[in-house]
Amino acid sequence: MSGTVPIRVEGEPVRRRRWPWIVAVLVVIGLLVGAWFLAEAIARSLVTNAIRGIVASDLGLSADQQFDVEVGGTVIPQLIGGSLDDVTVAAEDVVLRGFAGDVTVQAQDIALNGSSVGSATATVALDADQLRALMANVDGFPEETLGIAEPDVTVSTELSLFGVAVPIGVSLTPSADEGDLVLTPASLQVAGADVTADELRRQFGVLSNAVLRDWPVCIASSLPAGLTLSTVDVRGDELVATLDIAPSMLTDPAMREPGTC
Repeated sequence: MSGTVPIRVEGEPVRRRRWPWIVAVLVVIGLLVGAWFLAEAIARSLVTNAIRGIVASDLGLSADQQFDVEVGGTVIPQLIGGSLDDVTVAAEDVVLRGFAGDVTVQAQDIALNGSSVGSATATVALDADQLRALMANVDGFPEETLGIAEPDVTVSTELSLFGVAVPIGVSLTPSADEGDLVLTPASLQVAGADVTADELRRQFGVLSNAVLRDWPVCIASSLPAGLTLSTVDVRGDELVATLDIAPSMLTDPAMREPGTC
């Protein structure tokens, strides 16, 4: 005989091949997972591109300004819920109507319909060249000598004593006062030697007032009205300003117009 026919014994269970079903289920699961990740990637791309456009428009930036946009968490559930939990936007060398700096914006709980934002802040980091450009608008400030050395901004100037020019070094501590940037003398050097403010006054009289003064800088006109300077400090070789963003900036066009000094 060319072959034998298997004989099933009465009562023996029929063996079913289950592995094709398992493979089919795994394939379906794989397709669903792939579709989810594809949809997530598409949603993230659409959201980040929309954010870039909104930020550029609200801050009045050029169309070719490059941004890094990071949306925290998984995007699709947030879109379903109607708000984005956490968004970070970062860009280098952003020109803001009068000065330039590296800008980072962080916002939480942003309603997709633009009706509200939970909280938002921006930081602007200026290197020495960028800070010089800003301080060049302040009458009498020796911006050409400006340097940054944590925790202060440094400048040098000269005062005349009996017709002799004496070099003066000043370390200035930055702060925020009612939305203005203020540079306040913190330490002084005369010909390289540390002196106090009283000693400088005794040596140079009223001439010392040009050195011992505060230097306020209004930056409101360089920013949208919805941004308010809240803190300033020096970190490494940069001056870093933190700005509060008004929640109404999303809904009130006036908040997106330049502020006033």
